[in-house]
Amino acid sequence: MSEAEIFKALADPTRRAVFERLADGQKNATQLRGGLAISQPAMSQHLAVLRSAGLIAEQRSGRNVNYRVRPEGLAQMVRWLQRYQIFWPERVDALKQLLKEMDQ
Repeated sequence: MSEAEIFKALADPTRRAVFERLADGQKNATQLRGGLAISQPAMSQHLAVLRSAGLIAEQRSGRNVNYRVRPEGLAQMVRWLQRYQIFWPERVDALKQLLKEMDQ
């Protein structure tokens, strides 16, 4: 899975909501659909995208399928974001300086 696949998977608001629900613990598709206005086939498609991006895993037990977050699936995205982390202190300092100058 590439960074692009991970970002694409999480770009959809419904998939982000599903992912966030799974962050609270393992759930099945019916539990994940609760409160969301989507069909079972649509939920299956969203879960397939998250699974192919490496963000979630499934565990089958007979006819039941439970899903959980794969924290290691986010590692690639975290590494990508860390490359840009060095810019923030510099920008915050520049903003502080600008605000100080505006106050004078």
